[in-house]
Amino acid sequence: MQTRFAGMTDVGLLREHNEDSLVLMLEYGIVAVADGMGGHRSGDVASQLAVSTLTDFFTVVVGRDGTWPFPADPMLSDEENYIVTSLRLANRRIFDRSLRTMADFGMGTTIVAAIFTPEADRVSVGHVGDSRCYRIRDGEILQMTRDHSLISDARHMAPWMTPEEMRQLPPNVITRALGIREDVLVDLATEPTALGDVYLLCSDGLSGMMTDEQILETITKTPDLDEACKTLIDRANFFGGTDNITAILVRIEEGPGRPPIPA
Repeated sequence: MQTRFAGMTDVGLLREHNEDSLVLMLEYGIVAVADGMGGHRSGDVASQLAVSTLTDFFTVVVGRDGTWPFPADPMLSDEENYIVTSLRLANRRIFDRSLRTMADFGMGTTIVAAIFTPEADRVSVGHVGDSRCYRIRDGEILQMTRDHSLISDARHMAPWMTPEEMRQLPPNVITRALGIREDVLVDLATEPTALGDVYLLCSDGLSGMMTDEQILETITKTPDLDEACKTLIDRANFFGGTDNITAILVRIEEGPGRPPIPA
């Protein structure tokens, strides 16, 4: 099997500039979406630094068998180690940058990244924050990531809370992000893929404007991935466009796969 990629970002209707960043590295089978934290200084710098760090890590360290910045975990696969290490490195770079000048102090970014094996038979997803990864399979949509937000954490740790109590919590409070502390915990999920699967990575500018059912309908009715990305962004803007909007789509198709990552 092989992967087909598409990605697009948009400033939305209310923001003056785009603090989202994305990266698609086809030769390494990795994609990522980073969302600079709104209300924090230099959010766009943080998100761009996150994706540029991923690019540097794969081209300089992985592709050339360079020295790793953190020890590899023997309990994880190569792809899982790539994800966790690159995101921890991005966190360290953003954190160090934020300490240099007051202009960058306190900046941060969410991120979700997915890497596919050369045979496209497995995917590993790492994320920090509330940028999401969905899987569309057999007409159903599944959110593979759990938001690192106050509301999501409350639902997870205090499921007895009533809807009224949930509504009293402050919205849009991120509880985990890159760049806030010297090190970061990366949530990781790995699963086998299936022919025809579509994976969506997106910022909350998309998931906050559209329901899962609307996302599913848009993707299943638009087989061209580039057009599907555009339609998702257009619909998010139609429903308000209150934030920057970024979408990456990856589909598992028949094909020979890609060459293994160089050693």
